[in-house]
Amino acid sequence: MTQQPKPVLVLLAFAAIYIIWGSTYLAALFGLATIPVFLMSGMRFFIAGTLLFGWNLMQGTIDLTPQVLGRNALSGILMLFGGTVSVIWAEQFIPSGLAAILVTTLPFWFVLLDRRQWATYFSNWMIPVGLLIGFGGVVLLVIQPGQTMQVSQSTEKFWLSVSVLLVGGIFWTLGSLYAKYRPPSSSTLLNGSLQLMSAGLFSGFVSLLSGELSDFQWAQVTLKSWLGLVYMIVMGSIMAYLAYLWLLKVRPPAIVSTYAYVNPVIAVLLGGLFANESISGRQIVALGVILLGVLLVNLPNYKNAQKPAGPKG
Repeated sequence: MTQQPKPVLVLLAFAAIYIIWGSTYLAALFGLATIPVFLMSGMRFFIAGTLLFGWNLMQGTIDLTPQVLGRNALSGILMLFGGTVSVIWAEQFIPSGLAAILVTTLPFWFVLLDRRQWATYFSNWMIPVGLLIGFGGVVLLVIQPGQTMQVSQSTEKFWLSVSVLLVGGIFWTLGSLYAKYRPPSSSTLLNGSLQLMSAGLFSGFVSLLSGELSDFQWAQVTLKSWLGLVYMIVMGSIMAYLAYLWLLKVRPPAIVSTYAYVNPVIAVLLGGLFANESISGRQIVALGVILLGVLLVNLPNYKNAQKPAGPKG
């Protein structure tokens, strides 16, 4: 019988991806102020991966095989470059509200593409209804009455960015499902380190090809940007990413992906605390709607975890 993870560990892991990844929106904003997007992502992922790899070396848990290297490289590039970097790039050219809505389609991609979990997703009405309520809450959060989403870029750039965001969500989903169902024969720590380093190298390669370094000077990077980068490395790419990889092993992926609903909540709250952004009554209602949706999605799994286990053997 497969041993069930301790509920407190599951709770802490969800808290990590809900809260930490929500706070990295602000950290990324600080970093992007003076560091180009692909360079910043490359440094973030590669440094985080190298630190984790060094920890594995000290523990003597390195077992590199072609399978371990290949599978981790593929899932890491799909998730971290295809999913994360694409979002950061696209948000430079489309309204942040529209970007938030497109990003929160992520749980629906998981439900659509993860056929192995269809029986779980549709076995309880709370899960699909919760997903819809959570998505509606995000729309309520980012769209204000009378507000129009001004597009400052060309029509071609706008639709390219929308397409990149949608495809990025698919890449993240495919990379996550590949990591879950075709896991390498190695530890989560080693897998995470190799995925991060692969994505970091790929991001650095794209940075060189894109020409973004042509007018970049290291002296222009501010302390605020460096601190944002350090936060993303330690908190976002080490702590939260490892929590995400572990949750993929013990929970259905679409339920894990509800972090996409909670992250905008954290971003709004932090914006109010640290960026002097106002929070309206409508947004407070939206936060409640989002949390209700997330509660409905997670409640069936919580109830199952509380059921007494059957006799062993």
